[in-house]
Amino acid sequence: MMEELIAAVDEAAAAADCGVLVLTGAGGAFCAGLDLEHLESLATKTAEQHHEDTVRVAKMFRTLYDFPKPTIAAVNGAAIAGGTGLATICDFTLAVAEAKFGYTEVKIGFVPALVSSFLVMQVGEKVARDLLLTGRLFKAQEAHALGLVNEVVAADQLDSRAQQLAHSLLQNSPESLRATKRLLADHSRARLDAEIAASMEHNAASRQTADFQEGIRAFLEKRAPVWPSNKTQ
Repeated sequence: MMEELIAAVDEAAAAADCGVLVLTGAGGAFCAGLDLEHLESLATKTAEQHHEDTVRVAKMFRTLYDFPKPTIAAVNGAAIAGGTGLATICDFTLAVAEAKFGYTEVKIGFVPALVSSFLVMQVGEKVARDLLLTGRLFKAQEAHALGLVNEVVAADQLDSRAQQLAHSLLQNSPESLRATKRLLADHSRARLDAEIAASMEHNAASRQTADFQEGIRAFLEKRAPVWPSNKTQ
């Protein structure tokens, strides 16, 4: 799905008849994070495969962040872990009141490395530490108060509000929109390049720890993890 999303975003970037990108979920969730089959497969991947996977995730986030036209996330349900990243990296984030967010990686012995740079940039380090270190879930209203969500919208009005916002953006100069997005991306490009490169190393390394192996097993077995690192402290 990550590869398909990257391809779709690239196609929209090149399409002359596309002025705004709206990203939403099919079904009851926006993006609930990695599916169970993929999560289980991570335990047996090689270091090279983990690196390739990390490169793919980084490319997905960066492709969306650097998209040259305005982007709107219409969050119709849960947006967890990488799903929170996808939802909040967009220029505008609309969410139903029932939507839940969370950087839950620490719950399974993982490191939320790739989303951390974008999060710190959006909410500051103190709030980012809270969300990343606790791994807690938080609702749309709190996400709005933190500045991660632009508007909380009634579920039956989400699509129409996203379309209304898109149409209002289309009234602006396409060249000015592209230039403004380029300007904003240029402000953070050098920092993001360095931080994401470092984050990719942290991401890949964390996948090879005993805590990560135990975190995956515990999650799949629906039990509390017994962290191996506790025994070495």
